[in-house]
Amino acid sequence: MTNTTNAGTNTAGTTGTDGTTTTTAGSAARTVAAYAAPAPKAPLEKTVVPRRALGEHDILIDVRFAGICHSDIHQVGEDWGDGIFPMVPGHEIAGVVAEVGPGVTRWTVGDRVGVGCFVDSCRECDNCRAGLQQFCTGAGGTVFTYNGVGRDGEPTYGGYSSQLVVDEGYALRIPEALALDTAAPLLCAGITLYSPLSRWGAGPGKKVAIVGLGGLGHLGVKIAHAKGAEVTVLSQSLRKREDGLRLGADDYRATSDPAVFTELAGTFDLIVNTVSADLDLSAYLGLLTAGGTLVQVGAPEKPVTILAQALLTGGKSLSGSMIGGLPETQEMLDFCAEHQVTAEIELIRADQINEAYARVLASDVRYRFVIDASTI
Repeated sequence: MTNTTNAGTNTAGTTGTDGTTTTTAGSAARTVAAYAAPAPKAPLEKTVVPRRALGEHDILIDVRFAGICHSDIHQVGEDWGDGIFPMVPGHEIAGVVAEVGPGVTRWTVGDRVGVGCFVDSCRECDNCRAGLQQFCTGAGGTVFTYNGVGRDGEPTYGGYSSQLVVDEGYALRIPEALALDTAAPLLCAGITLYSPLSRWGAGPGKKVAIVGLGGLGHLGVKIAHAKGAEVTVLSQSLRKREDGLRLGADDYRATSDPAVFTELAGTFDLIVNTVSADLDLSAYLGLLTAGGTLVQVGAPEKPVTILAQALLTGGKSLSGSMIGGLPETQEMLDFCAEHQVTAEIELIRADQINEAYARVLASDVRYRFVIDASTI
């Protein structure tokens, strides 16, 4: 049994269902162990970062596992704009509630929870009220889990850390049927694929193609298969074909073969592109049925260009999708629990993060690295 004590705590300890003794309410701000990039493109190193004192509706989470997303690497490298350093990445977070604020009603000590890509929003704009908090248009916009600025004006630090403080409304319940380590990547990779597959009706009688079999794509295959769709993987080579079929694909084609674009022309109702590489999207639009949709979830660094005729011919659509709001993310977790959809992971120690980053860039992971937070 481990004990969590905090300066300024003035309430008695309670024992959670996981055997951890904790306290409720009244705790002061604290510092926690974390791994952070001290500067752009710098290797991550062990450090400590502040966590705020629990507010009325805050919960303290003991982080158990944190997934490594390719976007973590992009943000450390400032590929998408200036970052806030030191930067503690991590927005695929699975853990256990260790402490609750006095006004918390949703959670109790010992509950299994997850935190995804954002930790707050205005709560009042049309998008927030519609459950689309990731598209918040209110003052301050969406507060992202790391490399952001909270409502208190302080930087946000992510899940590569031992503990996290978050408003109770921005945590998700991880069903008992899901192991915490393989569930962690669902908080970003899972919802990133679940949302477009749901929105565009992947299911029985639908033919769906997933472009790329990586951290995102492998979950896309699993989720589309669980929804009952006929699934094809479109990958540059056949190197992962055996994996793709094992994960639920009905077919697996290598896009390096030009004949594939002729043979599969007009085949798919929905294509979800998970890769961030520069692709000829006009060619992929040619694989859609009339009225079909190509959804972009990967984020290429360069602008995307297409031929207008590729859209006009067949009345096809090109769309984008970015994670999901709180209600849909909970729906996704419940769906994955029901259908036993989890990520294929490689569990690593915290001191292997920099090695893992290099391996992600080399496409040397099947299919998601997850950090054991006990090693932080």
